[in-house]
Amino acid sequence: MGLMTFLRNRAGYILIGAIGFAIVAFLVGDAINVGKPFWAASQKVVGSVDGEEINIDEFGAKVDQSLAQFKQQYGGSGNAQMQAMAVDNVWQGEVAKVLLGKEYSRLGINVSSDELADLIKGDNPSPLIVQYFGNPQTGKVDRAQVIRTFKEGYKDPNMAKQLQAVEEEIERQALQQKYVKFVTNSVYVTSLEANDEHVNRNKLANFKYVGLEYASIPDASVKIAESDYSDYYNDNKQRFENPTETRAFEYVAFSVNPTKEDSAAVKTQIEKLAADFKTSANDSLFAAVNSDVKVPYTYLTKGKLDPAVDSVVFNLPAGSFYGPKLSGNSYKLVKVIDTRFSPDSVKASHILLDASKLGGVDKAIKLADSLKGLIQKGAAFATLAAEYSVDGSKDKGGDLGTFVRGQMVPEFENAAFNGNVGDLKIVTSQFGVHLIKIEKQIGSSKVAKLAYIEKSLMASNKTKDAAYKKASSFLSEVKGGNFSELAQKKGYTLGVADKITPTQGFAPGLDNPRQLIRDAYSAKAGDVLDQVYQMDNSFVVARVTDIRPKGTLPLDAVKKDIEPIVRNIVKAKMLKEKVDKALQGAGNIDQVAQKLAKPATPVQNVVFANPIIPGAGQENKVVGAVFGSQPGKLSKAIDGERGVYVFSVDGFTNPAPLANTYKQKEIMMQATAQRSLGAAFQALQDKSDIKDNRVKFY
Repeated sequence: MGLMTFLRNRAGYILIGAIGFAIVAFLVGDAINVGKPFWAASQKVVGSVDGEEINIDEFGAKVDQSLAQFKQQYGGSGNAQMQAMAVDNVWQGEVAKVLLGKEYSRLGINVSSDELADLIKGDNPSPLIVQYFGNPQTGKVDRAQVIRTFKEGYKDPNMAKQLQAVEEEIERQALQQKYVKFVTNSVYVTSLEANDEHVNRNKLANFKYVGLEYASIPDASVKIAESDYSDYYNDNKQRFENPTETRAFEYVAFSVNPTKEDSAAVKTQIEKLAADFKTSANDSLFAAVNSDVKVPYTYLTKGKLDPAVDSVVFNLPAGSFYGPKLSGNSYKLVKVIDTRFSPDSVKASHILLDASKLGGVDKAIKLADSLKGLIQKGAAFATLAAEYSVDGSKDKGGDLGTFVRGQMVPEFENAAFNGNVGDLKIVTSQFGVHLIKIEKQIGSSKVAKLAYIEKSLMASNKTKDAAYKKASSFLSEVKGGNFSELAQKKGYTLGVADKITPTQGFAPGLDNPRQLIRDAYSAKAGDVLDQVYQMDNSFVVARVTDIRPKGTLPLDAVKKDIEPIVRNIVKAKMLKEKVDKALQGAGNIDQVAQKLAKPATPVQNVVFANPIIPGAGQENKVVGAVFGSQPGKLSKAIDGERGVYVFSVDGFTNPAPLANTYKQKEIMMQATAQRSLGAAFQALQDKSDIKDNRVKFY
């Protein structure tokens, strides 16, 4: 049972490891592409990678595991963003598994049976073995325990599956490490490159410049020709590559936030609740039934509650009542049941008995009492734990290590923190009957046992009905072409969500938009979606305004986006004419400044690697030209990001020669290697046929 419990407790982590392996996070990124429309795909296929289909049943189970891990990591019950993260995490793992697996085979990268055995049972075990079998304090692995676990485990069919999952993940991690070394070892930086990098980061330039800002020309006075758009588009076509299909939609949100009347009604309700709470016979039950937020009925340390409440209740004596207190979006009521000083952490061991296998709780308690008597007479706790406990800690003599409040179930926690060092306590929890030995108690802080009620300010049904009625009325009136006009006529605020991807879990201004996004992907541009969508605090009506397919976007699709840039290009031509005239006959930058009626601004100590001009911002083109110029020579007019510039270099300060070329090369190789890994995986994806139908299911 100990081995089974050990693996059962870690099964989720094994699965999560298998779907989210180490290099995926920075290899995959946002580069995974969307394929054919979801409605053309099989009802069971989430997607495919080079023809290898991903089944929703297996995929969904992994998403549930990933979501559970995110909930544990970030807290809360989960939301649309967390769900999207979980789905994306699993998808990235599935894509990487197929593509990297093919690459390993092509490159001849493998893990032999001897290597795998050494990673499990050898002197240099896999990080996974260290994580599961290592001592938390020293990290040292008990090899005998590992060997025993794998030898005995394969005799049990259920446990064998878990062990197989562990072995597969160890092998996968080893393959990744080999692939990473394969790619990074192919990177090389020459001494010339190292010296150039040193100069680029340390050579200083001093110069003066005159700038004419684009903002000096009113937008209304600039006429943009079609050729201006097409010239820019053709010169920068690579910028308009859309890696995945996107949708844009406009929407109107009808708020269901509490009105003044709603708030007054909640206040009346909470005052009545407070009066009943003060006289309740069963504080914990009353709080559990009436609170919107469940706070464990156990001793809490300071800092666990809302700061507005926390700062007060921990200074109150037992028997005190606090509230109603309005903080944030809810009222709080607190009854202080007890206060005391308690250890900050406890080190304990236990023997866990399975009551179902011993004929019931009474018999399990009787056995625990007998074991307690043996220990009090001198029997070794660790020996009895190894023999009787059904918990994975049995192989460590029942040692649970050191833990703080909140890590154990309440029954166990109360016994460990309220007892004394050396005590043997018998408690019953959802896991069985525990015989606990308190080994050590560390620190001492004030704790309080509280009965806690929190009631949120909620919109009434009347408020919700009114908002829904307005949304429904708007939906019935609106047509595709008059959406924004009708919203403006009625005084509604128009929201815009642009470049929304199929699996995105958020949209600007919307707290729970997944269903809306899914429906948008089955609609055409211009369609008003045919239902009212319920968000956490609003009802929403939406219209799809744009569809941008995967691939190079046409000029018409990006024309509005590039208009500000193209307008500045036209302005640049106008301003360059002025600068060119000022340059005629001018011998220095001050004469140019005088002709343009602008100051010649001095700039000191600019470096090529950080092309920031004080007062003008980042100007790559201008700073690049500075470092390519001769001192004392007037430059030509240069169109930058914010305006047109002309400059004259006063001089350069060259850095001392690079003292340690090897160290500089090593730093550059590390950075280049990281980029190379991402580039390698991107190349694999670019050459692969990836079809993503997740929007059909999530």
